[in-house]
Amino acid sequence: MTGAPVTLMWVKGSGGDLGTLTEDGLAVLRLDRLRALAGVYPGVEREDEMVAAFDHCLYGKGGAAPSIDTAMHGLVDAAHVDHLHPDAGIALACAADGEKLTAECFGDSVVWVPWRRPGFRLGLDIAAVKEAHPRAIGCVLGGHGITAWGDTSEECERRSLHIVRTAEAFLAERGGPEPFGPVVEGFGPLPEAERRERAAALAPYVRGLASQDAPQVGHFTDAEPVLDFLARAEHPRLAALGTSCPDHFLRTKVRPLVLDLPADAPLDRAVARLRELHTAYREEYAAYYARHATEDSPAMRGADPAIVLVPGVGMFSFGRDKQTARVAGEFYVNAIHVMRGAEAVSSYAPIEESEKFRIEYWELEEAKLRRMPRPKPLATRVALVTGAGSGIGRAIAHRLVAEGACVVVADLDAASAETVAAELGGPDRAVAVAMDVTSEEAIGAGLRAALFAFGGVDLVVNNAGISVSKPLLDTTARDWDVQHTIMARGSFLVAREAARVMIAQGLGGDIVYIVSKNAVFAGPNNIAYSATKADQAHQVRLLAAELGEHGIRVNGVNPDGVVRGSGIFAGGWGAQRAATYGIAEEELGAFYAGRTLLKREVLPEHVADAVFALTGGDLAHTTGLHVPVDAGVAAAFLR
Repeated sequence: MTGAPVTLMWVKGSGGDLGTLTEDGLAVLRLDRLRALAGVYPGVEREDEMVAAFDHCLYGKGGAAPSIDTAMHGLVDAAHVDHLHPDAGIALACAADGEKLTAECFGDSVVWVPWRRPGFRLGLDIAAVKEAHPRAIGCVLGGHGITAWGDTSEECERRSLHIVRTAEAFLAERGGPEPFGPVVEGFGPLPEAERRERAAALAPYVRGLASQDAPQVGHFTDAEPVLDFLARAEHPRLAALGTSCPDHFLRTKVRPLVLDLPADAPLDRAVARLRELHTAYREEYAAYYARHATEDSPAMRGADPAIVLVPGVGMFSFGRDKQTARVAGEFYVNAIHVMRGAEAVSSYAPIEESEKFRIEYWELEEAKLRRMPRPKPLATRVALVTGAGSGIGRAIAHRLVAEGACVVVADLDAASAETVAAELGGPDRAVAVAMDVTSEEAIGAGLRAALFAFGGVDLVVNNAGISVSKPLLDTTARDWDVQHTIMARGSFLVAREAARVMIAQGLGGDIVYIVSKNAVFAGPNNIAYSATKADQAHQVRLLAAELGEHGIRVNGVNPDGVVRGSGIFAGGWGAQRAATYGIAEEELGAFYAGRTLLKREVLPEHVADAVFALTGGDLAHTTGLHVPVDAGVAAAFLR
């Protein structure tokens, strides 16, 4: 505005992720104003006030909200400052004699800074370190991570990498063998097939436990570092110490829940023990909160674990969405590497529990949570949609993801399923499975894919179908069997296996059948298709009556005349129905619309709207209902 030059700083905004960072995720501040705040800093007792002061340093619209680490980047007298959490750097930072080890590793090129909660005072401390040690290229922050600086971005990056690689080499050269101790008999990894089978069997129970306070999405890994850690003698002691780096424990919680049984313990014993441990975990977490909370502390957010460790099997991690659950698991793997490095050269000594509480229940963290957008109606829900590679199923999958659900796209055509999953945003939102609904093995594999990808299943849409239009005398036994096997038998099998998971979770659920107007309408040349649709319609009523005690709602949608985008109509059904009515196939959509009361064509998206209406929360007390989506066909009115 004035034409005078102004030095600006771009820094990652609060709650941002470097892996997905865009320009909108950066905060932009005037450096002169930020550094002038040092003259009015009121002291550590009023530390939190400084974050509000950052707002008065913003340039223009300011971009994202400045993070708590803004002072660390802005007060250091360098054009570029990197703050990182590499495993090797945190291992030194969390070693019992980390200051001594840092000096041995780096000499005077990297300086030790004792633990201090992130904030303005830490920024002043690091600025003072750089000024007092002109040869230093960075520092190790006790209990936290590393910071490096440079005159250019390239120099800063080189120095950051030098610190990381030097620390890695130091740990490798100085570290003792087997820092986690010997392998404990019975706690080693199960063979892969057996391990995956046990993980799938445990997953719904574990997710149910982790969702007592609020529904959670899950993630599973049986990566080698996890299995090795859990196989060894020191894992109970180290796991109880919890993670140290603030970025880690904000996502993993103060400590994990660890199953204390050998890998081959009977499933029912493992489930019973997990429930006992979960009760104890909740009690211990409530006691942790009570030990450290003050009258100004935010309310306790929830006492369920975010990380559940099962020796011989792997790790389940949980969060408000798939990305959060996945990152929590990734951070715990990082924590395992940190523990290994610290134990190899010293002993693992994370920051005090009281300091962890101060960060976990920091008002600034609470403010970050308040800035998050309101969850969508289907957030935390995991859906499986059969026949989702095209037509109605594809539209349903798109609508469910748009409303916040994670979706398993199941289709006989694996390539179509993969295409739709990619359209939906990839593995943090949707995964593809090849599923033949006539095969119990394929259905089981599809449900296991949902368990491994998202932790469980809450919502199933039985949409897979096929149709052959023939008069009675031309309908073969094979025509009858094929349609009943895919639709009546297939939807029964999918519903049965999904119900097993839902009951084990104890979180309720939804099963929706995509039926048809033909379930109640007697049309010509359609005996096999209409009969199997009537079968599906009654399955809705039967299952609603049986599964209600488990909080599982079963409803149906009765579409008609969904021509555009339909795989069934494109596969020959359209031509057959057009011939039945004596019209051209391309006129079929308009023909169906013309015979309705509303004179409107029904599209796949309209069916998807009905599925959302049934599952989005507004009809939570409705089960056994069939919703017509046919633009009004009087002969198909339910009576």
